[in-house]
Parts: sequence; C-alpha cells; structure tokens
Amino acid sequence: MGIEHKIRLIAGSLILISLTLAVWVNRNFLWFTAFVGANLFQSALTKWCLMEDILRKFEKKDGGCCCCGGDPKKQS
Repeated sequence: MGIEHKIRLIAGSLILISLTLAVWVNRNFLWFTAFVGANLFQSALTKWCLMEDILRKFEKKDGGCCCCGGDPKKQS
C-alpha cells in the first residue's frame, strides 16, 4: 500500500470515528472532524502533509518486512 493510500485510510478513519463519537458521546467531537478536514484542505493547497512526514519517518525506522525483520526484496 502506497503512502497516499495510507494517508487517505487514516484521514477517512479519523473522520468516521470522530463523527461516531459526536453522535454517541459529545457533539464537541465535531471539532476534531473539522480539524481533519482543515488539514486535508491545507495539504491540498500547500502540498505538505504532516501525516506523510510521520509515515515516512516510521518507514525509515522499520526498514524491513513486518513479519521477519529482513529485507523485503530478499524474500523467497
């Protein structure tokens, strides 16, 4: 899965979770929905996304396959 797909998955999940919390817990969770939407809007205008930077940092730290810790290109 590419980094853009991961960002879309995370953003969509956060929006759905915050909307669910707004309905079942407290309406103030709608502010979190607005925050996610504003970040999506900002990233479209500036072509910079904090979540992309965070995901890239974690990918560099991991460096290997999720199940064996080795080089994913050397799997048999």
